[in-house]
Amino acid sequence: MAILDLDAFRATPLTEAPFQYLVTPHFMAREQARAVLQDFPRIEVPGLLPLEATDPGPLFRALIDELTGREITAAVSEKFGVDLTGRPTMITLRGRARERDGRIHTDSEAKLITALLYFNEAWEAEGGRLRLLRGPDNLDDMLAEVPPLLGTLVMFRRSDRSFHGHEPFVGVRRYVMINWMTSSLTAQRELMRHRLSAQAKRVLSHV
Repeated sequence: MAILDLDAFRATPLTEAPFQYLVTPHFMAREQARAVLQDFPRIEVPGLLPLEATDPGPLFRALIDELTGREITAAVSEKFGVDLTGRPTMITLRGRARERDGRIHTDSEAKLITALLYFNEAWEAEGGRLRLLRGPDNLDDMLAEVPPLLGTLVMFRRSDRSFHGHEPFVGVRRYVMINWMTSSLTAQRELMRHRLSAQAKRVLSHV
């Protein structure tokens, strides 16, 4: 049985300007999302971690298999009008946010498409809500604001105008990020950077 709701994804309108993006609030059915949440790996350090640096449960691994599968790749290719066939994917996870997270940026040129799938059952805080922005200078000049609620998908095509960020938040803020990358080499470089960062955080957490 599929975990992800591709029909909901296909039915979601794609905003074209100033950059391509969409928000699908229920990319997973509520009960399925809660079950996958139970298998989300325990992460005690801030920052992005490669999947292999964590210990997820089997249902979460099944989710990752779907996210990186041919059917999802084909649906994303069709929606954004870019052929992602054969493009490498990079999976990273976040379990906690820190004060300096959320600064306005566009993502690196190594990334073609970015997708964020959130795993937080409730969200009362003002901070930590992703904002898709019109420009690089003002977090309040937003196209959309998305609370990082369980099962919500945000996806956008990286460009020089794909500005996004969020108000500061410190604490648990869970999501999985999948990037379709320009090449295997760029994916390997990005993952190596995240691996080194994860190792440093583990060392510092035990000092």
